[in-house]
Amino acid sequence: MTTVAALFPGQGSQFLGMADPWAADPAGRAVLDEASAVMDEDVVAGCSDEGALATTEFVQPALLACDVAAFRVLEATGVNVGAAAGHSLGEFAALVAAGVLDLSSALRVVLARGRAMQEASDAQPGTMMALIGAGADDAAAIRDAARGDDVLAVANENASNQTVLSGSPVAIERGEAEAKARGVRAIRLKVAGAFHSELMRPAVAPIADALAAATFSTARFPVAANTTGELTTDGDAFRDLLTRHVVSPVRWERCMRAFAEAGFDTFVEAGPGQVLAKIVKRELPGVRAVALGSPDDVRAFAASLGGGART
Repeated sequence: MTTVAALFPGQGSQFLGMADPWAADPAGRAVLDEASAVMDEDVVAGCSDEGALATTEFVQPALLACDVAAFRVLEATGVNVGAAAGHSLGEFAALVAAGVLDLSSALRVVLARGRAMQEASDAQPGTMMALIGAGADDAAAIRDAARGDDVLAVANENASNQTVLSGSPVAIERGEAEAKARGVRAIRLKVAGAFHSELMRPAVAPIADALAAATFSTARFPVAANTTGELTTDGDAFRDLLTRHVVSPVRWERCMRAFAEAGFDTFVEAGPGQVLAKIVKRELPGVRAVALGSPDDVRAFAASLGGGART
C-alpha cells in the first residue's frame, strides 16, 4: 500500500499566475473564492500582479490559498494523504489539510502574520541567502565567522547540503564573502526581510494575538512541525510552535527524516513550484516525489496509484 505525505511550499515559491491552474478546477476555485472573501480582494487577479506578489502581506495568504486549493483538488480524486508538512508559511497549509485549522481561520492568522512581518522588515531591513554545499554545521561556522555585532542566523536547515542564513544586509554580505572563501556557493533569495531570525522579533506579539483567536483541533493525520522536525497530531501544540515560528529555524531536513522513519514512500508537493519535491529526491533515495503544479498533474498522479492510497 502506497503511503503518501503532502508537502506545501512557502514564501519564495510564488510566481505570476500561480492561482490560474487551480481556479480552473471546481475544488480549487472554491478555495480561492473563500480566500478572496476573507482577504477582501481577488486572489486570482492579485497573483497576476507583480506589485502584489512583491509584498509579504499579500503573498503569504495568497500562497496559503494556492497550496490549499491544490490539496483540495488532490483530495477530490480520492487520494488518501497520511501526513503533511509545510515549509515555513506552508505549515499553515499543512494544518488546514490535517484539519487543525479551518481555511478562514488560517487565512486570518496569516494575514496578521504577513502584516506583522512586513512591518518588522520595514523597521529593520534584512535579507536571506542559501548556502549550497553547506549543511547545518558548515552554515553555523559561516554564521559565527561573519556575524560580528549584527544579526545573522541559520534560518532554514533544508537539506544535508543546503542551508539558509538570514540577517541584516551587512551581515549577509560578510557571510557571502566567508562562504566564497570556504568554497561554498551563496545565492541571495528574493525575500522582503530576514525571516526566521531575531529581526522578526517585533512580529511575534501580533502573531500570538492572532493565534489566540483561532481554534486548534486535533489533527486527522500527523503533521511534521518546522520548529522541532517531529510528527505530531496535537493541534494545541501548534499554537505555541507557530508563535515561535518566525524567529526559529525551519528544520526541514529533520521533517523529511521523520517521514522516512515513519515509513512514507511517496511525497507530493501541492502548490506552486517544485523545490520541495527536488529536496526529497536528493535526500531520500528510493522514494517517489512528485510536484503537482496543476489539476492535470493531480489527476495523472492519482491515476498512477491504481488501487493504492485511496480513501
